[in-house]
Amino acid sequence: MWTKRALQELIEERLAGHPLIVVANREPYIHKYVSGKIECQPPASGMVSALDPLLRASGGIWVAHGSGTADRKTADRTGHIRVPPGDPKYTLRRIWLTKEQEDGYYYGLSNEGLWPLCHMVFTRPTFHPPHWERYREVNEIFADAVLEEADDRPAFVFIQDYHFGLLPRLLKQQNPSLIIAQFWHIPWPAPLMFETFPWKEDLLDGLLGNDLLGFQLRAHCQNFLDTVDRNLESKVDYELFEISRGGKATVIRPFPIGIDFEWHKQTATSPAVDDEMKRWRDLLGLTNGEKIGIGIDRIDYTKGIPERLRAIDYFLEQHPNYQRRFIFVQIGVPSRTHIQQYKMLDDEIDSLVERINWRWGSESWHPIVYIKQQHSQVQMMGLHRLADFCIVSSLDDGMNLVAKEFVASRQDGNGVLVLSRFTGAARELTSAVIVNPFAIDETAEAIFQALEMPEEERRKRMQRLRNSVAENNVYRWAGKILSALLKFEITEPEPQLQEALP
Repeated sequence: MWTKRALQELIEERLAGHPLIVVANREPYIHKYVSGKIECQPPASGMVSALDPLLRASGGIWVAHGSGTADRKTADRTGHIRVPPGDPKYTLRRIWLTKEQEDGYYYGLSNEGLWPLCHMVFTRPTFHPPHWERYREVNEIFADAVLEEADDRPAFVFIQDYHFGLLPRLLKQQNPSLIIAQFWHIPWPAPLMFETFPWKEDLLDGLLGNDLLGFQLRAHCQNFLDTVDRNLESKVDYELFEISRGGKATVIRPFPIGIDFEWHKQTATSPAVDDEMKRWRDLLGLTNGEKIGIGIDRIDYTKGIPERLRAIDYFLEQHPNYQRRFIFVQIGVPSRTHIQQYKMLDDEIDSLVERINWRWGSESWHPIVYIKQQHSQVQMMGLHRLADFCIVSSLDDGMNLVAKEFVASRQDGNGVLVLSRFTGAARELTSAVIVNPFAIDETAEAIFQALEMPEEERRKRMQRLRNSVAENNVYRWAGKILSALLKFEITEPEPQLQEALP
């Protein structure tokens, strides 16, 4: 089984002193002004949770957009800062973007264009030429920063997600000695869907600048191979899962992402989490009789929150004996609030919560407690341990680490996971109660099944889930990617000949 120590040994033995540079839009530590004081906050991000252990183990460099209100104040004049605070293990290099660049590259092309394009959620993507120009411009800015950090040395570069589709090719053109991998955290759509993207050839060519390109699932890899086969002049090898273009090969592989299971397991039984359980009980006004369900999500239309709420409404209608003895806690982390579709979703969720609570509630009881704010991992573990079930009802999801975090927190061996079949996690966590989130009656019955499940069955299911999460942990994910990356031969750049003096 992959462990933190095994990953450290791989890095120490095989990286051979070459730097590891991770590139992501989101930074792992954000500095903000709160009530006139500077606070450091880790973002609500599964990607950050997965990558932070890798950077701690390697002592590398994380290049990211500096988005916090106090980020400039805390970094040096070149944007560098050592992290984590109090126990620095690696360097964060912050990139400064203008409002226009952030709006076009992040909110525009990435999240109004590529995000809905890659998710099967029936939200129409929008493609604006100025957004594409900002996307290209920001990829060039990040390329300059990575090249500066590499300093003409051979290095391993690990790029994250759909924000940097052009970056691999830009880097290879300037420094061919770089070994570059990219992990695309979200699904890759069917070829016919991707053909709607106006700049598809440029984006695909950019991604084929990678030596290694990873996706969550083999099906996503297959979609990518088919997409390239239909749209670019290249050689696609379906047996080896490789694509050759311009004399260079890109290896395509699935790498299902995980979490730090051991850390979650140990932290979930800590006194701090015990305190959080008490705080949640007091906040929710719990006695010993209520059944508790939870949902923890970014407020995003891919997460299926409205469908989940309608299923709870139908559950209460079909099983009236649970009225006044059932509470569902929905944590919603605000996300991409500048985008119109997200504002509309926010309004829809507020309206549904109000309507369902009005329909079923009384002066002393409301079935849904909706808390619209980010919480720390320790706070969420307290809620995990308190819950009878956790529901993850994504309409389309690359993996979903909330499901794995809930399982890792249940050291008591109890609790039920209700999981959408449209998550990558459903391929691994087969002992969950699997549902089609579009079918409200099916989801309602899954909630009933979770609440009525005999203890022996709950514990057997949870043990199998925990075994899966422990085995497919974040160190396995990172170790498999690094092992694949290290198969590429790193070459020293040719020395530059000095011009003869006159």
